[in-house]
Amino acid sequence: MKLLPDIDCSLISDIDLSKYDSVAVPIFKSDSSVEIGNPKAIKTIEKHFKINLANLLSNWPDATGKAGELIEVPISAPGAKLSRIYFVGIGENNPEDLRKAGTALSRKVKNSGSSILNTLVTDKRCARSHAVAIVLASYSWSQKSPPSKALKAASFTLVGKFENELSEAQLFAEGVWLARDLIHTPSNIKNPLWIAEQAKAQVNKVKSSALKIEVKSGSGLAKFGGLLAVGNSAPKPGPRLVQVSYEPRGSKDWPHIVLVGKGITFDTGGVSLKRPYEHMVGMKSDMSGAAAVLATVIAIAKLGINAPKVRVTGILMCAENALSSTSQRPSDVIKHYGGTTVEVIDTDAEGRLVLADGLAYADAELKPDYLIDIATLTGSATLGLGRQYAAMYTRDVSLAQELYDAGQSSGERVWHMPLIDDYKVALASEVADFNHTAEQEDFSGGSITAALFLEHFAGDRKWVHLDIAGPARSENDSGENPKGGTGFGVRLLIEWLTSL
Repeated sequence: MKLLPDIDCSLISDIDLSKYDSVAVPIFKSDSSVEIGNPKAIKTIEKHFKINLANLLSNWPDATGKAGELIEVPISAPGAKLSRIYFVGIGENNPEDLRKAGTALSRKVKNSGSSILNTLVTDKRCARSHAVAIVLASYSWSQKSPPSKALKAASFTLVGKFENELSEAQLFAEGVWLARDLIHTPSNIKNPLWIAEQAKAQVNKVKSSALKIEVKSGSGLAKFGGLLAVGNSAPKPGPRLVQVSYEPRGSKDWPHIVLVGKGITFDTGGVSLKRPYEHMVGMKSDMSGAAAVLATVIAIAKLGINAPKVRVTGILMCAENALSSTSQRPSDVIKHYGGTTVEVIDTDAEGRLVLADGLAYADAELKPDYLIDIATLTGSATLGLGRQYAAMYTRDVSLAQELYDAGQSSGERVWHMPLIDDYKVALASEVADFNHTAEQEDFSGGSITAALFLEHFAGDRKWVHLDIAGPARSENDSGENPKGGTGFGVRLLIEWLTSL
């Protein structure tokens, strides 16, 4: 059941206050005390409901106003539906703190059917991040039997003129919800063919002549040695390359951005079986990169005449890494798109094998101005940066800064990591052009050597590798994220593309 909250906005003078059962009131720490924000709206609310919010707040002397703090106060107002006041901390009243405030409020009223008058936002620069947080914190995915009592999404009215910001927020949030739906679908349903069908359905839903889709399978993948080596471990239905292109009429001379996403629909590790086995449980999310790519291209197409003047091609490299009689083996040598040969050392390092084909194909056939791959690639990235930042690799410092800024603005943060050329010796092989794991020199830089491996296949393009293994999965249900797949990368990529 998808319970997407409804968010609108209006000036306080135009709002019918009688239809709301809850009011969200901003609080913050001043020099000597905790104060209530948005005085103009608050004055109108107090007059209408005949309440004094400052006196009410004084009953909580330990209130701090810290971003995300929430105090729920049951209340009754004569002749009104109003039953709850939520004092919500807005911290420094910046976009990040309003994101935390939106998350706290949304989680409190999730699936309640409540109608909330939201006075927390007074600044346009905070409205989008706040609204996105409200929607993302409302997300859930389940195949449980329907509850006996039907659930209903909450609705929010922001006080102010934020139409443009809410429109942007809806685009971001719907993109992340799409990615999350794909990621959370279990792998007994989700295989490479299913991903291809979902991509076709999304393209058809947009109904844009600028959006096209092509799916390669069977003999069409003959040159994609990495994708075949991984995907033939599950020959029914086998691997798929899904190419979704956004090319409006007259866009021939516009910059061309190619996004390549890792789409491993389930990862057992193959012959090099994952250990301990508990690490396998979350592997339905190993196609998070492909989900982010698809959701991003769809979102750009939805912008219509407001879309940036760019061409965008998404390549979803979809396969299942199963343990079977047709699985690849350690010591196999495979030939990637373009002819590079690679010695397989560890079949659980399959992501870079499918990405290598995608990058080489994009470089040779699509002539991109920018080439970006995104993948849940290495545990090393998580060890180094935790779950709040993705590892970003590129030689282009100015491009790295653009993506860093997009991450800070969108809430999906990235950190520029080094490509250390001294580590390249670890990729040498006695029987092929490269080995793919770079373990023999024990440099203890697994995310770095994986990026160095991929860099070879990107040619001389403006290339960025995003290792999202940390932020793509959440270990618990908290903040903006549900437990499991987060949809990381969608907001980052949309933010960057719309800035070009």
